Amino acid sequence: MTFKVSVVSKNWPLHKPFKISRDVHLHSETIICEISDGALTGRGEAAGVSYAGETQESIKKQIEDVALEIAAGISREDLQILLPPGGARNAVDCAMWDLEAKRAGQTIWQMLGWDPSPVTTVYTVGIDEVTNMQKDAANHSDYPIIKVKVGIGDPLQQIVAIRAGAPNSAIVIDANQAWTVADLDRYAEPLKKLGVEMIEQPMSKSADDALRGYDSPLPLCADESCATTADLDRLEGLYSMVNIKLDKTGGLTEALKLAKKAEAMGFELMVGNMLGSSLAMAPSFVIAQRCRYVDIDGPLLQSEDCENAMHYEHGRVEVFTPALWG
Repeated sequence: MTFKVSVVSKNWPLHKPFKISRDVHLHSETIICEISDGALTGRGEAAGVSYAGETQESIKKQIEDVALEIAAGISREDLQILLPPGGARNAVDCAMWDLEAKRAGQTIWQMLGWDPSPVTTVYTVGIDEVTNMQKDAANHSDYPIIKVKVGIGDPLQQIVAIRAGAPNSAIVIDANQAWTVADLDRYAEPLKKLGVEMIEQPMSKSADDALRGYDSPLPLCADESCATTADLDRLEGLYSMVNIKLDKTGGLTEALKLAKKAEAMGFELMVGNMLGSSLAMAPSFVIAQRCRYVDIDGPLLQSEDCENAMHYEHGRVEVFTPALWG
């Protein structure tokens, strides 16, 4: 059987510019891949890894360059060899999972043998003027966990403002590689006293070895430093947690392998996102079933979402319907 493969770009408008330490997003820029057998269609959405140079154009071209092989009916395991980790493989892999579920007449949960439960996602506050960050936190103070982007400005001042805006919410922070060990020494203990629970990717992944033997007052989570299972051996003893993002792993297939190996090695798990609609979040919701921290709030930052969207209420994310994906 020959399958039809299509890929389109999609720009989802954001409520406001979303700023992190290295860039500013004005839209959530994704691509959507569809694979059809003529009767049923599987879909996958990816944003790619911007700090690795991926763009909508590069992801789209990667998929189009191997469309004939995909159309010929390769397996998901074949795909892991055909495409490298990244947005292109993510979109195709998730479309394959979706189509496989539909053709089998099963849900993703039946395929995996899992019994899903609702999860609690963070709400992310981007870098802004401190007063604006406090207002954003106050507007989302009903969320049990708030994630704060830091790396520009005084993080202590920012977290004091977040705590004032959302006094009952847990707080985790993400420096997106902007800090040094000296910054950790300066900020980690005061941040802990302010109620911060965890620091995500404090330093450049090229500086990871500086964490060997480092006694951090707070748990450290590897994000940019951890893409696939191949990274875990190097990260052992440096971080206590890894952030699994399907755009980094190149889809759900590798993400499941990464989660399994990381758990076996004693890492705690987090799942994250690179922005995108509920279609991009649905496969990440699968990984969320195994995670201590869940960051699948991409649709909350957008002013519109896809059809059959996931339901978010005060940070609680219900189990999505197969009409969305899987």
